[in-house]
Amino acid sequence: MRIRAALSCALVTLLFLDFLDLTGVAAAFAAQPLEPVACPVAVTDVTCYRGQDDNGSYVLAGVPKTWDGVLVVHAHGGPRLAPITPNYSEKDFERFSEFVRDGHAFVAASYRRPGYGARMAAEDTENARKAFVEKFGKPRRTIMHGQSWGGDVGARVIELYAIAPDGARNYDGALLTSGVIAGGTRTYNPRIDLRALFQYYCHSLPKADEPQYDLGIGLPLESKLTHKELRARFDACTGENLPAAQRSPEQSRALSEMAALTRIPAHVLFAHLSWATFLFRDIAVHITGGRSPFGNVGVVYRGSSDDDRLNREVPRVVADPQARAQLAYDSDPTGQIAIPVLTLHAIDDPTAAVENEAAYRDTVEHAGNARLLVQTFAREHVHSKLSSPLYPAELDALLAWIDKGERPTPQAVLARCHAKQQAFAGDCTIDPDYRVAPFDSRSWPRTP
Repeated sequence: MRIRAALSCALVTLLFLDFLDLTGVAAAFAAQPLEPVACPVAVTDVTCYRGQDDNGSYVLAGVPKTWDGVLVVHAHGGPRLAPITPNYSEKDFERFSEFVRDGHAFVAASYRRPGYGARMAAEDTENARKAFVEKFGKPRRTIMHGQSWGGDVGARVIELYAIAPDGARNYDGALLTSGVIAGGTRTYNPRIDLRALFQYYCHSLPKADEPQYDLGIGLPLESKLTHKELRARFDACTGENLPAAQRSPEQSRALSEMAALTRIPAHVLFAHLSWATFLFRDIAVHITGGRSPFGNVGVVYRGSSDDDRLNREVPRVVADPQARAQLAYDSDPTGQIAIPVLTLHAIDDPTAAVENEAAYRDTVEHAGNARLLVQTFAREHVHSKLSSPLYPAELDALLAWIDKGERPTPQAVLARCHAKQQAFAGDCTIDPDYRVAPFDSRSWPRTP
C-alpha cells in the first residue's frame, strides 16, 4: 500500500514549524538559568535545580550534599508523546537515584517537544550539560547515561559532542542501559512486521471501510484513532484481555502466531503495536516528511500455521529510500566514538531486544573503535529498570576505566556489584558468560 495523496496542509504546516524549532529560527523561549527547586520526594540529601534552555527544553539537576565531582548527564527514553512539562524529568531522577545516592551529580533534559528526533534530543541533552557547567563549573568527570531510546540519544550525543572543537573532552565516558542502539532504521523492524501481521490476522488497522494508508506511517495525521480504540481492536482480534481458556481458536491463533513471528512476547504485543501506530506517525511527521522509512519487502515469514498463505497475502510495506536516509541520519549510530562506552542490557528485555547490542557492537567495530566498547548482560526480564546495585557498579567500573585505564570485564562489574549491595538492595544479575546473538536472529532479513 502507498500513501495516497500529497501531504495535507496541516502536515506541511506542522513540518514547517518543526523545522523552525529544530533550527532555532522560531525559538520563543528566553533561557532560564538553573535555580533551586524542591527535589522529588524519593530523593534525599540532594539540592535540586531547574531551568530551561532557549529551545524550551526543561533542565533538572541534582547535586548531592557531598559531591564527588562526577556528573551524570541523563537522556531519557521513549520517545514520549505526552506534552512537555517543567517536572518532566523527575521520574527519571527518582528511577536512577542510585547515581546521586552514590555521590554523583545528575542533570537531564525534558527535550524541547514530545516525540521522535534523536539529534534534537542530543542537542537538548548537551545544552543541559552546558547549563550545569555554567552554574557549577566543569566537573571532574562527565558521564553520558542513556536509557532505552535515550541510549540512542546518548550514542548520538557522544558522537556529536563528546570532543569540543578545541580538542577538550565534554564527556569522559558513556553508560548506555537497555539501549535502543541498533538505530531507528533497524530496531523497529519487528514493529513494522507486527503492523503487517496484525493487518493480515485482524484486518482492522485500518478497517475495510476506513481510508487506506501506508502502514509504515503508523496513522494518517488526520486520523482520530485513540489509544483506547486501538486497544479495543487488538483485544477483539486476539482476546489478550481474556483468560486463555475464554479465547476463541481464531483469537488464540492470532495472538500466538504474531508473537512467534515477531519474536515479541505476547504480553507486550499491544505496547509494540501502539508504538508501531502512534510513534510511527510521529516519525513520519517529524523526521521523514510523511513517508515510510520502514518496510517488510523480501521478508519470508516462517512459523505460522500456513506460511505459504501468510507470505502470499500479508501486506507488503515499501520503505521509501529518502525517508530511510532521513531516519538513518537522525538516529543511526555511526560508531565514531572517542571515549569509553559501557553498556548494560537485560537478556530478556521485552521492549528493546538484547540483540540491539549486537547491532551496536558491529557498528562500533566497523568504525574501528572496538577497543572503546565493553558490553555487559543481566539475567533479567525487564526493560525500564534493572536491579539497583547494577547502576553504581557499572558507573564505578566505567570511572576506573577512565581514571586508571582498567578496561572492565563482566566479571569485574559483577564483583563491583556485590560490593555495592551493602548500600543498594537488589540482586547482582550480571551473566559474564552470555554472548549476544546477531541482530538478524531477532529481526527477519529484508530488502533494504
